[in-house]
Amino acid sequence: MPWKAKDSVAVVTGASSGIGKCLTQQLADHGCHVIAVARRADRIKQWTASATSHDFGGVTPVVGDITAAEVRSTIRSTIETAHGGRLDLLVNNAGIGGIGRFAEATPDRLRQIMEVNFFAPVELTRILLPSLQRGSASVICNISSVLGHRAVPNKSEYCASKFAMHGWSDSLRAELAADGIQVTLVSPSTTKSEFFDSLIETDPDQQSRSWGHWSPQRVANKAFDAISKRRSEVILSLGGKTLVYFDRLAPALMNKVLEQRSAKPTDLTKSGDR
Repeated sequence: MPWKAKDSVAVVTGASSGIGKCLTQQLADHGCHVIAVARRADRIKQWTASATSHDFGGVTPVVGDITAAEVRSTIRSTIETAHGGRLDLLVNNAGIGGIGRFAEATPDRLRQIMEVNFFAPVELTRILLPSLQRGSASVICNISSVLGHRAVPNKSEYCASKFAMHGWSDSLRAELAADGIQVTLVSPSTTKSEFFDSLIETDPDQQSRSWGHWSPQRVANKAFDAISKRRSEVILSLGGKTLVYFDRLAPALMNKVLEQRSAKPTDLTKSGDR
């Protein structure tokens, strides 16, 4: 049974920019009533005002950080008050990252990334499960990353959070199958968005070596398609698929490639390379 956006109720986190904003607009354009969650009050209220001006689905902004229990409770109460406690789609999209060697980072970088990327969406999902059970062909869509399939150097905390999301999604999918709730895991590669403007404990000159760039709109289009078809998992971009499937076929060789990519200049000099 496909998921249909028209007259459905959805929650999208990280909705003020990037993938979340594009997906929220797309859902609304297809007649979905979206509760759009974001930390930046000016940004989310400004664009959701125009998004609700047409005759399709509406967009209700909820301002706050999803790591806060009271914000998650506000999301739940909004569903109960405005939509009778019914939810058809939850998109766990909000995320942060950090670039740099693990040995040079503080414990706080790991804790912040895990809190936003894993613990917060898990707890939001937990309190919204009763509403999802009341929905029609309900879907939980977790926006993850190809780095939740294959870890790379200098992004250890981010990779850990996405591996956790991947494992949790697979387990939850099996648990919720009897309730008719699908768990869809969307794994993009690098996306051109404001994500890189808010990296934690990251040198401004630090560069991210990526495996294929997609626009937020293109990722949102693929996510919308995966949700509508209630797919279990999609891996996006040629570069992302190359990384994941090459690792599955030749993990030892992939390890060697990534070791060379992560070597410090001093390490390369010691090994005789230039």
